[in-house]
Amino acid sequence: MSNSILEARRGVGSGLAFVVTGPSGAGKNSVIDRVMERLPNLVYSISYTSRPPRSCETPGEDYMFVSKEEFSRRIEAGDFLEHVTYLDDHYGTSRSQIEAFIKHGNDVILNIEVKGARTLQELDLPGIRVVYIFLTPSSLTELEIRLRKRNTEDDAKIQRRLHVAREEMKELPRFDYLVINDALDRAIDELASIILAERTRIRT
Repeated sequence: MSNSILEARRGVGSGLAFVVTGPSGAGKNSVIDRVMERLPNLVYSISYTSRPPRSCETPGEDYMFVSKEEFSRRIEAGDFLEHVTYLDDHYGTSRSQIEAFIKHGNDVILNIEVKGARTLQELDLPGIRVVYIFLTPSSLTELEIRLRKRNTEDDAKIQRRLHVAREEMKELPRFDYLVINDALDRAIDELASIILAERTRIRT
C-alpha cells in the first residue's frame, strides 16, 4: 500500500473524538469500559464533576471529583470545552486533556451529558472530528428500573432524572448514531463497530 493511501485512511490517531451521551442510568460507563478493553489507541476523557462520588466510583477513573469552588476556578481559567449543571451538580470536559490525547496519537471517547454534547456541536474544534452517539435503554420504564436498582437516590430524585430523560430523548435527531442498551453485549458490539467504521471512513 502506498504512503498516499496510508495517509488517506482514517486510522487511530487521526483526531477522532467519540461523544457518548444519553440519560443517567443508561449504562454508558459499562459499555464504554468494555469497548475500551477491546479496541487499541482509544483513551477515555475523565470528566470533572462537583458532585460527591458514589460508593461504586473511583476518583480519577470515573470522574475527577472537585469542589464547586475548584470547578468555578477551572471555568474562569477556560479549561472546559463544555460544562453543564445537572440536578444541581456541575459537569465539565477538560480542553487540555482532550488536546493532549489527540496530540499523542490517540482517539478519545467522552461520556458527557446531553446538554454538554449540544454545546460541543456548536463549537469549532480544529483538527478534531467529533462523532456523536446517543446510548439509551429502549424505554423510560426500563430506565426507571435501572435507576431504582442502583439504590442511591430517593424517589423524588429518580423522578427528576426521568423528567430530564424525557427531555433528552427529544434531542435524538441531533446525533449521528443510536445504540440501544437493553442487552449489554449487543450494545458493546454496536459501539465498537461504530468506532471501527469511523476510523476507516474516507468521506466526512
